[in-house]
Amino acid sequence: MQVAQIKFNAFESISDDDCQQRIIAAKNKLGKDLVILGHHYQHESVYRHADYTGDSLKLSRVVESLDAKYIVFLGVHFMAEVANILSRPDQITILPDLAAGCSMADMANLSKVERSYRELSKVLSFDEVITPVTYINSAADLKAFCGEHGGIVCTSTNATKIIEWSFKQREKVLFFPDQNLGRWSG
Repeated sequence: MQVAQIKFNAFESISDDDCQQRIIAAKNKLGKDLVILGHHYQHESVYRHADYTGDSLKLSRVVESLDAKYIVFLGVHFMAEVANILSRPDQITILPDLAAGCSMADMANLSKVERSYRELSKVLSFDEVITPVTYINSAADLKAFCGEHGGIVCTSTNATKIIEWSFKQREKVLFFPDQNLGRWSG
């Protein structure tokens, strides 16, 4: 897996027409070596250039079948992280706007979850009593935390089944980052 930070200079300050011309030129130059994935939340001016469109889960699944060297993900951090994890080592995943974030995903970060883990571990045996569950719209390190502690990742579609499974594993569930999804699914 290759991770490279490529600086995109002031893309928000260019005109829509200039943006269109740059995208078309890049697609023409790179041909089959470039695939653009466009999440539904994207602005129409770039979304129309996407080779594949959909929600984050659908687009991440597409990545596994791609032969392109460059995968441009028009989305937010966690989406590009998942795409990067599912891509081959010879592929490069690019998130054009490194400031693109998701308020849902930003509700929890690894330091907060690890702090909760430490605090809860003072009063009970975390790995014996609590199953950590994170929503798919979270950072890769939170998904890894769940895996390291016998937990799991859910989607909004399967959250209820995942919570039921989690309670069969252990008596308590730590659900993050979306407390409402966790509450209403449990």
